[in-house]
Amino acid sequence: SDLRVGAEKGCTTLSKPDGFFKNAALKILMPPEAAKVESTLRSVGLNQLADDFILSMNRAAEDASATAAPIFVNAIKEMTISDGINILRGDETAATSYLRSKTTDNLKSTFNPIVKSSLDKVNATKYWEKAITAYNAIPFSNKKINPDLSAYVTEKAMEGIYSEIAKQEKDIRANPLARTSELLKRVFDRK
Repeated sequence: SDLRVGAEKGCTTLSKPDGFFKNAALKILMPPEAAKVESTLRSVGLNQLADDFILSMNRAAEDASATAAPIFVNAIKEMTISDGINILRGDETAATSYLRSKTTDNLKSTFNPIVKSSLDKVNATKYWEKAITAYNAIPFSNKKINPDLSAYVTEKAMEGIYSEIAKQEKDIRANPLARTSELLKRVFDRK
């Protein structure tokens, strides 16, 4: 179905190298709690450290996105006829909202360990420790900030996926050429 195609396209786009990093709207930046750390590091010339850290978080989000498609396909398979009708009658992102309600918990529990191991693999944890150590060494830094890095990246990766699926859904609804199944085309055209 179109919904499945949209969900798979969204996950594929995001799991490519630079799927997150080159997409400025979805770019995962340092956690808000760490904005002060980042600006402090940059103010004393440690730009490379801040850049490496941001890139490594995005690589982790890309790794996690690659595992998302099966979770969405499952949610779509479990959809009832009345779910389908509600989606068709809903607003331009009704399908995305449906998928969000059916996949959030599953994605979170699947993503978190992947993100955690990916953060280690791409040295994000090391960069984070380096950044915190450098920050703590600066005389005017007052308190250590240590947010849960994998939880933050997991949440941002999920936001990125839902945002990408919503974009696909809007395209399918707005552009008849983007619709891949005849059946859904007939349903959409029966306004």
